[in-house]
Amino acid sequence: MSINAIREDEEMSSVSKKTTILRLFRYLLSYRITIVIVVLIMLTTVAISIINPLLIERAVDIHIAYKDKDGLIKLVAFTLGLNIVLILLVKTRMYLMAKMSNDVLLTIRQELYTHIQTLSFNFFDSRPTGKILARIIGDVNSLKDVLSDSVTTLIPDFVTICAVAIIMLIKNWKLALASLSTLPILIIGLWYIETRSHQRWRIHRKKSSNLNAFIHEDLSGMKVIQSFNAEDETEEDFDQLLDEHRGSFMHAIIINDAFFSVVDISWGLGSLAMYYVAIKILGFSAVNIGTLISFGIFIGMFWHPIMNLSNFYNKLITNISGAERVFEILDTKPEVADAGNVSEMPVINGEVTFDHVSFSYDKDTQVLNDVSFKVKPGETIALVGPTGAGKTTIVNLISRFYDVQEGNVYIDGYNVKDVSIESLRMQMGIMTQDNFLFSGTIKDNIRYGKLDATDEEIIEAAKAVNAHDFIMKLEKGYDTELRERGGSLSIGQRQLLAFARTMVSMPKILILDEATSSIDTHTEVLVQQGIEALLKDRTSFVIAHRLSTISKADRIFVIDQGKILEEGSSEELLAKKGLYYELYMAQFKNI
Repeated sequence: MSINAIREDEEMSSVSKKTTILRLFRYLLSYRITIVIVVLIMLTTVAISIINPLLIERAVDIHIAYKDKDGLIKLVAFTLGLNIVLILLVKTRMYLMAKMSNDVLLTIRQELYTHIQTLSFNFFDSRPTGKILARIIGDVNSLKDVLSDSVTTLIPDFVTICAVAIIMLIKNWKLALASLSTLPILIIGLWYIETRSHQRWRIHRKKSSNLNAFIHEDLSGMKVIQSFNAEDETEEDFDQLLDEHRGSFMHAIIINDAFFSVVDISWGLGSLAMYYVAIKILGFSAVNIGTLISFGIFIGMFWHPIMNLSNFYNKLITNISGAERVFEILDTKPEVADAGNVSEMPVINGEVTFDHVSFSYDKDTQVLNDVSFKVKPGETIALVGPTGAGKTTIVNLISRFYDVQEGNVYIDGYNVKDVSIESLRMQMGIMTQDNFLFSGTIKDNIRYGKLDATDEEIIEAAKAVNAHDFIMKLEKGYDTELRERGGSLSIGQRQLLAFARTMVSMPKILILDEATSSIDTHTEVLVQQGIEALLKDRTSFVIAHRLSTISKADRIFVIDQGKILEEGSSEELLAKKGLYYELYMAQFKNI
């Protein structure tokens, strides 16, 4: 694995923070009723919180000063009951917001996962799986606090700040101005920090993605790493990425923590200014003890919401890069997609036509160059040639995993671009070199090829590729649970199951891309017996490096440098003594 490839960050479009924030908060619009209830609860709790200092002021300046014991008891009882209501309302608010924010995250994650499944192969070719996982899991999770606090922090804390400031100014404008005199320090400090914080957290997100991608690739390739004794080298690469991740976090958190320091300093200096004015300028005789106590509480009630808002803003700056990365994928358009006026592909016979097709995965390398051919329904075509000649590209274009840059691909006279992708692929059976199996039972893995397949159809498909016998020897037969990627089975057994999964769909066009490359010679004989029956009356494209497996093909296309250089049966091509003859002799000269 290449650590430089892992480090290579995906390019992201530049979008303003305001646009990203507004787009994120639009998800909350589906929960208007919940938000209205939460806001009403919060306004009630704010009112109770503001009343508390006034009750304390009354207790000190009236009931305690005049020794009104009965009045004090009643006031304490009223205050206690009021604060019990406050606690209950706060708990209700927390429950509602937790549920709403988790529902929003669920919606975003479902949208992201659903959209990723529509993206073309180019998207996955250019990104490690670990980086995609980081978007779906880590980046989405980072939005939880932002969504929750956007309602529970912004509204009540803003209302609290305004209400407290008004009450302070009404009660004693000189003390109020002294308390608020340090606001310019806060504003300048936060502006300075904000201009530097967002970019640092964006870098940290990328480093987290790099680390996640490396770990995923490392664990997936652990057998290879251990086979080549590459543990030390891999650990060095991991340590480098870990250092970069830690360094980016420390670089971001240093400026991040300055948020709270600025608020603390402003809070402390404001309190000192208030007490200085009260004691030195106004004097004790001008300010009641209860008023001074209530002002001390009001100062806390003024600056604590500012602390909360600073914390929210801090989270926003910290996690907005996560939202940017999520929306960047949601905004990625699939390169291969249905046009607006596509029709459904009818039941096909299997005629395939390439009309002057040229294709390249990038602008620099031409993979297919003006390729034309016509395949009759039910014909079996073998594709042979050196690695990288364009064999797999041809079958990928038939399945429309990629779109051609020049020319057209037709099936039964229908341009594949003019029919829906789903109706096209549902009539194809594709068996690749990657015999990927999912966690679950053997029956479920075979049924993946046809989701409504009956048990009888599954067993019939397994028998067709000679997988039934080894399945029945397992302890639970078709109900045997497979570990991830079918790790409990041999390579040949996994490939036979993948064959059965393809065959159960009874496709009109069958594509076998190196489908027998991992099966031993004895097993291959069994598979060939099943394949011969399944190929009958079905258009088939077979890619195989073992030339013995394609000797019965109706036609063989010899492909090299993006062109079909030779075409014919095995006997005809051997008689020509061209490229096919050279490949054949090179493979069998030692036999």
